[in-house]
Amino acid sequence: MDAFYASIEQRDNPEYRNKPLAVGYGEKRGVVAAASYEARKYGVYSAMPSTIALRKCPHLIFAKPRFDVYRSVSEQVRKIFFEYTDKVEPLSLDEAFLDVTVNKKNMRSATHIAKEIKQKIKEQTNLTASAGVSYNKFLAKIASDYRKPDGIYVITPDKGEAFIEKLDIDKFYGVGRVTSRKMHDLGIYNGADLKKWSEIDLVHHFGKAGISYFQFARGLDEREVTAERIRKSLGAEETFLEDISDLNSIENELDKIAHEVARRANKRKFRAKTLTLKVKYADFTIITRSITLTEQIVSAKEMLKLAMSLLSRVDDISQRKIRLLGLTLKNPECDEMDYSGMPIQLEIDFDNPANEVKSKIRK
Repeated sequence: MDAFYASIEQRDNPEYRNKPLAVGYGEKRGVVAAASYEARKYGVYSAMPSTIALRKCPHLIFAKPRFDVYRSVSEQVRKIFFEYTDKVEPLSLDEAFLDVTVNKKNMRSATHIAKEIKQKIKEQTNLTASAGVSYNKFLAKIASDYRKPDGIYVITPDKGEAFIEKLDIDKFYGVGRVTSRKMHDLGIYNGADLKKWSEIDLVHHFGKAGISYFQFARGLDEREVTAERIRKSLGAEETFLEDISDLNSIENELDKIAHEVARRANKRKFRAKTLTLKVKYADFTIITRSITLTEQIVSAKEMLKLAMSLLSRVDDISQRKIRLLGLTLKNPECDEMDYSGMPIQLEIDFDNPANEVKSKIRK
């Protein structure tokens, strides 16, 4: 979907149309959940702190998120998908993979299916979507972003490898800012540069993700579209209206976060043996500490105890101002990033305007 949250707000509120709009909170410590295309022209993007967004676009309008509405529209769109195939793999509320190799309407062209789906979405929701059509998930994902908004792009098997060779490394799905900088340091700026590297060398520099990068550079991706995805981790984090530093305040905040993680874990029947503590300082430096037990971590009380133990392993914790704290449960047998190099989708929860990001890990 194109600028999903922002597009829904512009659809439902005429006063927002054709204006730079951000979904989120424009207050101190707020963050942009989504930006309209009018706002993006000013350099405003999702996950950007609201203060920076307003600096880039002083007349930016902020709309409070309505996640119940977004979920409802997402379900509308998903019903359209199921008219064509049961092989639907959601990545988030606004994005999914569809395998239409064998489809319910016996259509021979995936491109025609994509066009039909786009048209139905427009008719039923009055929103636009962009589609990427290709012979594997990696290329379909890249293609879906290639002609936004309201676009469609097709990468056929005979053009896949050549397309990748010209693709900027920043555009590779699964290559974030940190990895991009590391690749630039190694002289990798596009798919052609990446293709020159051996699998062994890529694994040496990037771990398991190096296997995926090696395959992607050659247009290879054998992952299937799966309707059910295994939840790998679950967590929550809190950004504070004012920085904190004293140990009592830190413990109190961790206690609240632990209870929220426990609530989410119980709701989803999620169990894990690893707990990770995340600390973001006032200067935006981030550190993490993790511990893995032999038994599953169940209660908020246990999480808090482990979190305080992890905190003791952080140097000068009481000497620096803390902007954010977070806790994440993870199964040690699951990797945060699988061989696809594709990160787990995060949902941003803005029910509390003080929150910068409360992560709810999808399946």
